[in-house]
Amino acid sequence: MKKLLSLFIAAAMTLGATAHEGMWLLTKLKQINEAEMQRLGFKLTAEDIYDINRSGIKDAVVRLGGGFCSGEMVSAEGLFLTNHHCGYDAVQGLSSVEHDYLTDGFWAKTRKDELPAGFNVSFLQRIDDVTAQVMAELNDGMSEDARNEKIQEIAGKLKSAVGKENGLSADFKVMFEGNEFYLFVYKTYRDVRLVGVPPSAIGKFGGDTDNWMWPRHTGDFCMFRVYAGPDGEPADPSDANIPFKPKWHFPVSIAGVKEGDFAMVMGYPGSTDRFLSSQGVKLALDIEQPSRVKIRGRKLELMKQDMDASDEVRIKYASKYAQVSNYWKYFIGQQRGLKRLHVYDKKKKQEDELMAWVNADAGRKQKYGEIISLLDRGYTERAKWEKASTYMQEAAFGSEMIILGFRMYGLKMQLETDPKDAAKVAAQVARVQAAAEEFWKDYNPTTDEKITAAMFEMLHNDVDRDLQPSVMSTIEKKYKGSTEAWAHAVFATSMLTDKKKLDAFLAKPNLKALQKDLGFQASESCLNHWRNIIGPAVDASQSDLDKGYRLMVAAMREREPNKSWYPNANSTMRLTYGTVGSYVPGDAMHYDYVTTYRGILEKEDPTNDEFIVPSREKELLLKKDFGRYADEKGDLITCFISNNDITGGNSGSPVINGNGELIGIAFDGNWEAMSGDIAFEPELQRTISVDIRYVLWCIDKLAGAGHLVNEMTLVERKPVEEVKAEVPAPVEPAPVKGVKPAKK
Repeated sequence: MKKLLSLFIAAAMTLGATAHEGMWLLTKLKQINEAEMQRLGFKLTAEDIYDINRSGIKDAVVRLGGGFCSGEMVSAEGLFLTNHHCGYDAVQGLSSVEHDYLTDGFWAKTRKDELPAGFNVSFLQRIDDVTAQVMAELNDGMSEDARNEKIQEIAGKLKSAVGKENGLSADFKVMFEGNEFYLFVYKTYRDVRLVGVPPSAIGKFGGDTDNWMWPRHTGDFCMFRVYAGPDGEPADPSDANIPFKPKWHFPVSIAGVKEGDFAMVMGYPGSTDRFLSSQGVKLALDIEQPSRVKIRGRKLELMKQDMDASDEVRIKYASKYAQVSNYWKYFIGQQRGLKRLHVYDKKKKQEDELMAWVNADAGRKQKYGEIISLLDRGYTERAKWEKASTYMQEAAFGSEMIILGFRMYGLKMQLETDPKDAAKVAAQVARVQAAAEEFWKDYNPTTDEKITAAMFEMLHNDVDRDLQPSVMSTIEKKYKGSTEAWAHAVFATSMLTDKKKLDAFLAKPNLKALQKDLGFQASESCLNHWRNIIGPAVDASQSDLDKGYRLMVAAMREREPNKSWYPNANSTMRLTYGTVGSYVPGDAMHYDYVTTYRGILEKEDPTNDEFIVPSREKELLLKKDFGRYADEKGDLITCFISNNDITGGNSGSPVINGNGELIGIAFDGNWEAMSGDIAFEPELQRTISVDIRYVLWCIDKLAGAGHLVNEMTLVERKPVEEVKAEVPAPVEPAPVKGVKPAKK
């Protein structure tokens, strides 16, 4: 089923898997991928990666939060690595003008010095294919809405059956656009602490200029530690907790990479859309992506002005700016790629060929004949509302004040329905207070006022008047259409922009004061507009799209049953494999597969905060003080590229060699293949990873935190026999209800 409000709506090249394309389910590796992986240089087996009867490589792969990033365990004492940009929000939350960890970095000298990260991590326990159970309760006579409702009902029962053991949970996932269904079971640990992070001049070296680009010289990494209760089980943060003992942690190779070396990536890719139709390409290119780029560009401009003027604002808005900026550039690149690679034309040709096959047989025509009409009808309706929908998401909801107002809505409803129920009112007040506490910590009213005025001006100018929220009428009538004058009045009076005013209101909440508040009026107007008009209008087309895609994917797989198909990414653990290698980005151009320390010095520009090289780093680089982390030529390798298939959510994923050893941390894709979430381009697509030797050098030589390196298992390349001997013997798991043990 298609996500209603996917930020990644774009066209997909519906290609069967080439050698290096594909985000593969771990349960399918033996059947589909093992032989090809071994031909490319994988020295282990599919069971060494995932086996329900024993621990393996998947037990060292970490899901951050609900899957916003990935990570890898690198010690028996709970240490894990991920990307600098994955830990950025946590580091920003721990930073202040007095303790500017963003600028200066941070390394805990002892475990007592480690700082609370504010997020949890999960480990995959098992994957259950529940397709047969779900399909047994569905039938072709169901409407799409009834079908989806039944699927959700079944999902609830399956997730509940997993149990309530501490930290245990299950995610129900729909695959192949509604043709297969899986249950992913996790154990979540709630005590995670920051161990170390390099200065942003290393972790974000190159900034927005280098983002999505190769060659790259960014030390995009940071380190955390997972803690468990004294019994080794998940526990709330406490001084009594002990370092988590993972079932598996990665040996760390310092042998380096060569052109053609096997490389695989495991992690939690967030969202791809490789089955999306030509109609989806057109909608994305014509309306959705240009709108997002325009709005985000203006928002970044205004944030940057205030961040440059104040260190306090810079720290408060560092994470917000990074989040907006990352996909602002992503959408620019994706538009470029979709046009340059003629994805619309290729998709249209594929659809024509598919329908020719469908129409050549009466049975197939009966079963699949309405695919194109369903998609045409769905997208025709969707297009009427797409611009208004995008502007509401990006512009109206781009105001922090508006979003805080949403948190007040439950209290407003309670004050309307039963203001005398003191317990319920107090509960709603507590919810607002919790949200506000987090809100004020990283909030600057002056910045938000500028952004709010600009966002609503864009909404006013670019969206049809009858598709704008009712607050726009107030702006036109009372403020003569000036969003600046309106925003000034709101921010001068509203409790949503002033902590003292909100605290005073929450001490004695009353409906009339809330209803009179200009900020809450605007927020409620936007919320009602979304709930009552835009959302339902967009949703009205969804049944046609859901059914159209479900039938299309089923037809594609029936037409080519021998092709190795993989489902779209959906924040579930996947494996992608390929090789390290250079590429040709354009005519008369060639990009090598590694970058070295020389590029850091070449890019240095003390007048540009994106290319500052810390003095200590520069000193060591000029001395070539690389220690055991240099390659055979005496160079320090910073980053490398491989032709793995990754996307957002894979950030922080381990890059693993054929022996199951860690060789790098994936952190980006390349500019020439920005349509990669849509169409894998085997000649162009590259995963950019920070070389693990540069990571170790930064920790050991630069930060002086060699005690952390000593916690890891560092290895040179070993013969196959030695590596195989290190794979743990099978561990018999506790019986799992309803799941038969795999055959050995």
